[in-house]
Amino acid sequence: MRAAFIETLGPPEHIHCGELPTPVPGPTDVLVDVLATTVNPVDTLVRSGVFRTPAEFPLVISRDLVGTVAEAGPGAPGFAPGDLVWCNSLGHGGRQGAAAERAVVPADRLYHLPEGVDPAVAVATVHPAATAYLALFTHGRVRAGETVLVAGAAGNVGSALTVLAVEAGARVIATAAAQDAPYCRDLGAAEVLDYRDPDLAKRIEEAGPSGVDVWLDTSGGNDLTTAVDALAPRGRIVLLAGARSRPVLPAGPLYMKDCSVVGFVISHATGAELAEAAGTLNRLLAAGRLRPRSTETLPLSAAAEVHRRMERGELHGRRVLLLPHLDA
Repeated sequence: MRAAFIETLGPPEHIHCGELPTPVPGPTDVLVDVLATTVNPVDTLVRSGVFRTPAEFPLVISRDLVGTVAEAGPGAPGFAPGDLVWCNSLGHGGRQGAAAERAVVPADRLYHLPEGVDPAVAVATVHPAATAYLALFTHGRVRAGETVLVAGAAGNVGSALTVLAVEAGARVIATAAAQDAPYCRDLGAAEVLDYRDPDLAKRIEEAGPSGVDVWLDTSGGNDLTTAVDALAPRGRIVLLAGARSRPVLPAGPLYMKDCSVVGFVISHATGAELAEAAGTLNRLLAAGRLRPRSTETLPLSAAAEVHRRMERGELHGRRVLLLPHLDA
């Protein structure tokens, strides 16, 4: 089968596109004919070695797929050949990735795609949206009526955070570039602030005079001084981006307000946590509430170039879909 893979960790140039043996599913696995996969920031961290994870080389890259079931093991009840399915947790933790004509998926990490949902919309959405779900609810413990600040709200994860928080009954203060303000308002943000505003901290205080209950920065800037100052009593900061950031933490104000900081990467999510997120994602996908802002479609052979573009910061708000059949 054709696949995009690496034989050693390193730069995007280490990605090859060529033939590999078709994987063989185990008794609790499902073999999936891949319709499409994507490229995520975390894929570049795995490929480069910044995020260390068990890997067997050659390692097929990419996390996400939408496809159809080709074969289901006896320990994979509920899946039958032809079922339309999705997954967003391949390519790490000892699992081969999704950037191939066929992929093996553990049954407990595979989900049916709701009827009527465009597979391209789903594959572009599920990873950032699952990240947003776990950040908000598993780690941020967001409740209805709370105030959530989403920094970088116009990005892929930021837009999903905004939608999910609003759906849960929270009030969202979004920061974004000025030109992205209308988009953030359409997502449901109550206030949209220009992240370049030199008085941003004051604007946040004005927008949330009772304080911010949950602070999420998808840009990876992680300005903890501003965040801690803005928090309400018992507020929470969820760190989910900025692998190389080294911010200063104002520990005194943090503990004096009974606040907390927690780090989170979706790669460490349990199967049960991912399944819980998948239920909400499927519901909102079926309702048309979760959608990518823009997409681009390329063949698997473009994987190295897409990784380069992502590392250069050229894919803000854009999801690139890699389609195995385009290389045929």
